[in-house]
Amino acid sequence: MQKKDILGFLVILGLLVSVSSAGLVGQGAMKEKSLYDRLGGKKAITAVVDEFVARVAADKRINGYFGKTASDPERMKTFKNNLVNQICEASGGPCTYTGKDMKSAHMGMGISGADFNALVEDLVGALDKFKVGKMEKDQLLGALGPMKSDIVEKP
Repeated sequence: MQKKDILGFLVILGLLVSVSSAGLVGQGAMKEKSLYDRLGGKKAITAVVDEFVARVAADKRINGYFGKTASDPERMKTFKNNLVNQICEASGGPCTYTGKDMKSAHMGMGISGADFNALVEDLVGALDKFKVGKMEKDQLLGALGPMKSDIVEKP
């Protein structure tokens, strides 16, 4: 090969590597999309929270814990907003949760492991209604799961 041919070959090889790398970077960016984005952003999280709260209100196993909140529209609005922000933040979104820490918020309520599991069932039901993928559901539950030890006071 002549020097000119080698130089041309290297330029073409360089272009191919650049194009291939750009494709891989694009694929990497798609794979690294935040859970928040994969859930559909704040609007989708708000829809899930609305459904979740409705399910909890209808769930005789645990709705007694939310009686005061459910009877006060302003308190319910704050509760939902805090829940949306908590899920948004936990999933990598731009929101900031400003409510109480979980231990303080649930202290003295006597929540059991069964109560917590009922709440999780209601959340899963809401996520299923909106056809949230298994991977996203598992990641969200994994992000929220560690709160259980701060919420549950009895086995």
